Parts: sequence; structure tokens; C-alpha cells
Amino acid sequence: MKDAIKQFIFDHFGFLPPELLVIFISALPILELRGGIPVAHQMGFSYWEALLYGIGGNLLPIIPILLLFQPISKWMLRFSFYKRFYDWLYQRTMKKSDKVEKFGAIGLILFTAIPLPTTGAYSACLAAILFFIPWRYAFTAIATGVVIAGVGVASFMYSIF
Repeated sequence: MKDAIKQFIFDHFGFLPPELLVIFISALPILELRGGIPVAHQMGFSYWEALLYGIGGNLLPIIPILLLFQPISKWMLRFSFYKRFYDWLYQRTMKKSDKVEKFGAIGLILFTAIPLPTTGAYSACLAAILFFIPWRYAFTAIATGVVIAGVGVASFMYSIF
């Protein structure tokens, strides 16, 4: 599925300068920097450039999500299609968020730092909202986790390939 998403992005957003393309991919849910940094590597970016653009792109949606998700969701819950989506998202996030529940903001770092599917910045933002972690602490914790994940992914990409 990730390959199909990447191909779609290249087909429809290939007109973007390479730096913006990496930032864009890194800002997308599902792919996040786990998709952006490998693309940067394939495009010939240096380790530090890939890390900078990947982390930068992954950090872009965090503050808007932390600040706007709850008020928008509260309004959208009156629609049945959104209620079903919200319930699914809630259940999925709660299954993966035992560290967040146990350790609070510190758990968000661990949750975000593990570069596996469904454990990135988007899921961490939702966990922070569901556990009522203040946005300043949540942002700091999630950003720290993003940096750790970025260093891990970039180090893997640039040492192996």
C-alpha cells in the first residue's frame, strides 16, 4: 500500500521541488518521515538534508492537530459517518497507547520514536488529546519522538544503502 501511495504522490506532486516533495511526504499521515526520508535518500539528498526535511515535514501538522482536532471533532460527531470514523480511530489509538497512558508525556516520546506503522506523530497527537495531555507538553514530547525516529530512520537508510 505504501508503494501505491508513493507512486500516486510522485505522479501527482512530482512538479514540486525535491525539498518540498520530501517535506510534503513527511507531513502525510501513514507515510510521515518513514516515507519522506527514504524518498530523500533515493533523490540523492545528504543524510543531514534528509533528516532536516523529513523532521520538518513531520512536525508541520502537530500543532494544528493538537489545537484543532478536539473542537472540530466535537462539532463533527453529530454526523454518523464521522462518528464511525472517530470510534474506529479511538479504538485503534487506545490499543497502541498503553505507554502513553502509563507514562503521560514521556510515553508520547516512546510512542512516537518507534518508527513503525501507526506509531508516528499523528497517532501520538490523538493519544495526547484522548489522555488530556496539555498541548505544550504533548508538542515537546512528540517533537522529541519525531527527532529520535528521524535519526533512526536516516541512520538506517544511510548506513545500509
